[in-house]
Amino acid sequence: MLEQNPFGCFRKECETKIVETIKKIYPDFPIPKFILTFPPSPTFGDLASSICFELSRTYKENPNNIALKLVDEILKLDFNFVEKVEALSGYINFFVNLPKLAEKTVGLAEKLGKNYGLIKTDKPEKIIVEHTSANPSGPLHAGTARNAILGDALARMLKARGHIVKRHFYVNDVGRQVALVAYGYKLLGEPKITEKPDRFFGFIYTATHCAIKIKTLKEKIAKIQNSEKLKELRNELDEYAAVAVELESIRKEDFFKIWDGVNQDPNPNQTIEKIIFDYEKGEPKTKKLIKKIVKACLKGFRETLAKAEIKFDGWDWESSLVWDGEVSKAIEKLKKTPYVFVKDGALIFDVQLAAENLGVRTKLFGESLLEIPQLVLVRSDGTTLYTTRDIAYHLKKFSWADKAINVVGVEQKLAQLQLKTALLVLGVDKALDSLIHYAYELVKLPDYKMSRRKGRYITFDELLDEAQTMAYNEVSKRSPNLNEKQKIKIAKAVGVGAVKYVMLNVSATKTVTFTWDRVLNFEANAAPYIQYAHARASSILRKAKTKPSNPNYSLLQNPLEKQLVVTLSRFPEVFCEAVDNLKPELLTEYANNLADVFNNFYTKLPVLKAENEALKDARLQLVKTTKIVLENALNLLGIKTPGKM
Repeated sequence: MLEQNPFGCFRKECETKIVETIKKIYPDFPIPKFILTFPPSPTFGDLASSICFELSRTYKENPNNIALKLVDEILKLDFNFVEKVEALSGYINFFVNLPKLAEKTVGLAEKLGKNYGLIKTDKPEKIIVEHTSANPSGPLHAGTARNAILGDALARMLKARGHIVKRHFYVNDVGRQVALVAYGYKLLGEPKITEKPDRFFGFIYTATHCAIKIKTLKEKIAKIQNSEKLKELRNELDEYAAVAVELESIRKEDFFKIWDGVNQDPNPNQTIEKIIFDYEKGEPKTKKLIKKIVKACLKGFRETLAKAEIKFDGWDWESSLVWDGEVSKAIEKLKKTPYVFVKDGALIFDVQLAAENLGVRTKLFGESLLEIPQLVLVRSDGTTLYTTRDIAYHLKKFSWADKAINVVGVEQKLAQLQLKTALLVLGVDKALDSLIHYAYELVKLPDYKMSRRKGRYITFDELLDEAQTMAYNEVSKRSPNLNEKQKIKIAKAVGVGAVKYVMLNVSATKTVTFTWDRVLNFEANAAPYIQYAHARASSILRKAKTKPSNPNYSLLQNPLEKQLVVTLSRFPEVFCEAVDNLKPELLTEYANNLADVFNNFYTKLPVLKAENEALKDARLQLVKTTKIVLENALNLLGIKTPGKM
């Protein structure tokens, strides 16, 4: 696929010539894999090599003399994309033939269109990307928004690379969170849902948790003697009392129904444990109740995700793994290994022993963790834990997939490693390198401390709605002549794109600080800024009216033109690096840089009023290629590119 990679053709030519020359002059020298880098300034070329310094250490010659010697031989060879080669202070600098690179880049973009830059892999894999997978006990919030946006972008990128990708949502319907909602919903008398269901059940979850917490704290305070501990408990009680006041102000009648029900129950936690037990065992009434709650919550999730144009190929219910016997089968297989034992009625998996015997302890857990925690597979009451069910789920995943990518919070690192160890014990050898925990960090809103249990969070719906409202106001201000339908359509693309971009623009392992002035920035490093650059390119092409017919790329003499050509030519390389390393932030960085370069180009150089037709056509082709590349780059991230803004 090198032919579809313009800058790659230049890079390959440079590599070939330098390797050929080294083998001729220094035949015994072991040539390293990476011998070319980007110089600090275009004045030092478009690619450079420091290989002469390595040769100097081996052959005890002056690096500058080596560079001069190599360049002298390289210049005797034939070139296609290389314009000039020079030796400077021990470095070998390669300069690209700009007209040829421009012709190659523009030609490919014109020929391939929406597929330009999207180079297919030589080794396509079957990949499951599991993402979002939020507990169906309340609305998707800012944190799960990042999960969904990251997962969706990864799936789009991998599919564009030629992999066979399935996007899955794991429905966590077994466990305490959903059981807590079921308990609270029963206390309310199971009323008809008259609002967005995930918001409705989110209130029930928070109210029930709050009421139980206050009851439990009061009971502890009545028994405690330690003054320091008493102070700590009273402070926590004060916090939850404040939450109760907030909840009362939202839905007073419902809150007090739950409050009264919890306080009349001698042991609410025991009641909830009974719900968990009954659901896992498939008790009909409990099954019907929880299924009703979860299905309603998922309906709310789908509505939210549809706003962001995020879709799934499969919704996998955790309970199905239990009821279909998949979890029991996984447990039985593990029991046949020497790593599972019973302690105090619970079934335990010795992760440390397993990792050591398999020879993967250091690779998985590192050397700093002195003792790897054991994994409880089955509690003494016979109920299973989340990771136990996850083992069964991944046995099912790997029956089809070559690779499984789990977009899961960084706090789940240990659980994901325990899961991987269990799969290796069960003979799923490919899990060692092909089960990928795509860990991500939190989303922070300045001056706002989020807590799901206390009902203090910003929902994904609120982020999207606010972004679209702000985008609508900005679009109306900038383009008052657009009709209402156009403004709304553009505002949606800009608003959704803005939220997605800010979640993707930093490494997943870094915290996102969400501020509106940064999210909806039309002037720098934000989706609206890049979309605006695309709209400007579209506007120039509309004004041109006729297609460029006779471009002369040798007339592109300005450094800004060269910078734009080189940036456009590098898109295929950036795409491959971003996908193969699962780094969507490389694409946001590239798109922002291209917008910067393009804005400098069109601001300082006339396009439609160029000195002559051949130059005008050449610049128009660069504008057209910029439009194509910006569309392709943002589309990989699930961000739309309006033609007008």
